[in-house]
Amino acid sequence: MKRIAKLGVLMMAVAMIFSLAACSSGSTTTSKSDTKKYVIATDTTFKPFEYENDKGERVGIDIDLLAAIAKDQGFEYELKAVGFDAALGEVTSGQSDAMIAGMSITDARKATFDFSDPYFDSGVVMAVSASNTTVKSYADLSGQKVAVKNGTEGATFAESVKAQYGFETVSFPDSANMYEDVKAGNSVALFEDYPVIGDAIASGVPLKMVGDMQAGNSYGFAVKKGQNAELLEMFNTGLANLKANGEYQKILDTYIKK
Repeated sequence: MKRIAKLGVLMMAVAMIFSLAACSSGSTTTSKSDTKKYVIATDTTFKPFEYENDKGERVGIDIDLLAAIAKDQGFEYELKAVGFDAALGEVTSGQSDAMIAGMSITDARKATFDFSDPYFDSGVVMAVSASNTTVKSYADLSGQKVAVKNGTEGATFAESVKAQYGFETVSFPDSANMYEDVKAGNSVALFEDYPVIGDAIASGVPLKMVGDMQAGNSYGFAVKKGQNAELLEMFNTGLANLKANGEYQKILDTYIKK
C-alpha cells in the first residue's frame, strides 16, 4: 500500500509539472498572438513610390517610408502589392487594414477613407513621345486620344479638362502600359503625376514633358473610414519623427531625380 501511495504522489507531482509547463507555453503563445500585425496594400508600378528593382525587391518612397515608420513606432505589417484599384477594394472590404500607394487626398475619397497627414505634395504634367513635334499645348489634343492611369491625379485632371479641349481619355491600370501606349502612337499624350513621369524620363523612357505643371493634391496613407485609428496615429507620429530627424528627406533624396 505504501508503495502504491508513493507512486500516486509521484504521478501527481509529474502531472503538476506538465500542467505548469503547458500553462507557461500557452501564455507565451497568447502573448505572441496578441501582437497586432497590419496588412497594408500598395500599388505595383508607380515609380519612384513603389516598384520592383533589378533584384526583384519591392522598393520606393512609399515602401521605405512605411518601413521606417513601422520601425520608429514598433508595429509589424504585411505588404500586399496588388495594384492601385485592387488596393482601394482591399481596404474598403476589410481585406487590408490600410494602403500606401501614392494616393491623393481628395474630398471624394474622404467619404470612404481616413487619411494620414500628407507625406508628399504632387503635381500633374502632360507628356508626349520624345519624337512628337506637334503637341505643344492642351489645344493640340483636340480630337485625339490621351492616356491616363486609373486613380491618379493625372487622370483626375485629364477628366476635368477633356471636354474643354475636345480629347478622349484612355485608361490603364499601370504606368508602364500607359507609357507604351503613347510610345506606340495609340495615344498622342498622357497626364501623369510629376515625380513619376520625371523618374521615367530620367530612367530612359522616350517621353518628354510639355507645358506647365498643374498643382495636384497631397499623398496620404489611408485606412477605411472609422477604422484603424491607432495605426493612423502611429503613422502620423512616425512621419513627424522622421521629418524631425532627417530620415524622411534621405528617403526622398534616394528616389527623386534632380
